[in-house]
Amino acid sequence: MRALAALVAMAALWVAAAAGQTKSTAKKTVPKSTAKRKTVRKPVRRAPAITWQQRQEAANDIALALNAEIEAFDNAAALVPFFERLYRLGKDPGSVRVLHYGDSHTASDDLPGSLRESMQGRFGDGGPGFSLAGTPYRGYRRRDVAQYYNSRGWMTEGALFRKGDGRHGLGGISMTAYRPGEVLTMRAAGDTAELLFLQQPGGGSFEVWVDGLHKGVFNTDGPLGPASLDLTTAPGERQYQVRTTSPGPVRLFGSVIQNNGGVSWESSGINGAQLSIISDWDDRILASHVAKRDPALIVLAYGTNEANVPAWDPAAYWSGLNATVARLRAMAPGASILLIGPPDCKVRSARALEEVIQLQRKLAVGGNGGFWDWRTRMGGEGSMRKWVIAGLAQSDFVHFTGPGYQLIGRALHDDLMRLYDRFVRMRVETDDGKDK
Repeated sequence: MRALAALVAMAALWVAAAAGQTKSTAKKTVPKSTAKRKTVRKPVRRAPAITWQQRQEAANDIALALNAEIEAFDNAAALVPFFERLYRLGKDPGSVRVLHYGDSHTASDDLPGSLRESMQGRFGDGGPGFSLAGTPYRGYRRRDVAQYYNSRGWMTEGALFRKGDGRHGLGGISMTAYRPGEVLTMRAAGDTAELLFLQQPGGGSFEVWVDGLHKGVFNTDGPLGPASLDLTTAPGERQYQVRTTSPGPVRLFGSVIQNNGGVSWESSGINGAQLSIISDWDDRILASHVAKRDPALIVLAYGTNEANVPAWDPAAYWSGLNATVARLRAMAPGASILLIGPPDCKVRSARALEEVIQLQRKLAVGGNGGFWDWRTRMGGEGSMRKWVIAGLAQSDFVHFTGPGYQLIGRALHDDLMRLYDRFVRMRVETDDGKDK
């Protein structure tokens, strides 16, 4: 954890330096007025400047919190199936896949991206795995996908601004085009590639290129249900392009680009989402996609937005939480489920935030999954102020900066690996006992 503490200080100093060097060069423009009138300007209240000393002190406190030897997990035994899959990677060929769902803390991919890089560094690179099609909403990105683009004719559904009919596939977001000539591209590396889309009555057609080579025209017309297209050519980084060729609707769920071994950490975050959004997703399509991915771990990282609703109902949240976990467990009975609690942040109701955390912990203690206490790990109640001062969280006191999210991702990875190393020691002792 010493390396983690050093990263905290470096990230804070880098943010401070960047803030100090940024100056506005824009000229002030005063609108012309045809009538002479006296205007009274209200004084602008500016936040007091943060000194280097204050940033350093906050960074030191954060480093101490992240370096503390605390047990941030409840019901760590729920992670045993995930750990067993990781353990077998070193003995049998195969892949370990993680589905990471969440809100805006997940959507930027800084936190899951940090987890992905750390896990792949230890257990092997399984490739991007599943990723959404194109750029379905502002701010969406995957750090392990080199390039993605879509023309303006594609319509996003599943996000809060347009929920649609729930048929949005594994990531809860779909992209639909209704006219020919709409293009979607991406560039990523892997041993195999697959396109996931919706087959539907009256569906349109599309053509595919891989590295500029035409692969054919494909029709989505047919009985309603999930469908896929194998795009595998040769291992390595490839440019994939989809272009619609008819007026009928073409709905894409995303792509699966993966390697034949290692870990893939597949993040699907939706800005402003609550856990309840999963209940809107079509059961048949979601179950089909979850079975296809065969995840070893499903991560559910929600809670911030629940604490911001005007009419917070803990009983309704508890019921929905149990129903969602039970639904996912039925779809992936061999997977571990991990709840990541919300961070310390500015919300409408501090009581609601506390109740969200405690209800997630209650579910874990009851044996239905594991729970990682983000708020405690970052320093506890009120600690967000230090993260803002250190330049590791944004001024809205809700979201973190890129370096801040990455630090949290590394802290979660280190906590997971401490548990995993304990598991391995017991696992090896068990194998030695069998040999005797």
